[in-house]
Amino acid sequence: MTHQDDLQLDRALRAARAAGRACALATIVDTRGSTPRKVGARMIVDPAHGLVGTVGGGCGEAEVIEVARRVLQTGRPERVRVDLTEDLLSWSPAVCGGIMDVFVEAIAPERVAATAGQDAAEGVETAAQAEPGADSGATRPSPRAARAG
Repeated sequence: MTHQDDLQLDRALRAARAAGRACALATIVDTRGSTPRKVGARMIVDPAHGLVGTVGGGCGEAEVIEVARRVLQTGRPERVRVDLTEDLLSWSPAVCGGIMDVFVEAIAPERVAATAGQDAAEGVETAAQAEPGADSGATRPSPRAARAG
């Protein structure tokens, strides 16, 4: 991710907070093989304003968006495994051939300020530091979620 990407995410989180909206933050926490984005890439899913950032696009990103909607409904973070290995029935040359794990957490309006910069200063573990290799679909509460809830 570039500095410009970080600025866009920060602005989107602040705008959601100012409007009192919850959104979901998806962070790639592990990759194996060829993937369109690498560890640390993030995407915000804001139901009222769409997406900011990307975790790779296409069907894999669609899976993450579906999980983000569920996370926003339940408030429970989830880790989703996106399998981009070639489907034998696929004719698409766009299949990357890798697997990526994406940690998806709800960001409540009151948590947006902390997520937008405070956590790094406090040394709080981020989604990108989540332990790699966990099973697909396993939930892992974020330290920030534990503080907020």
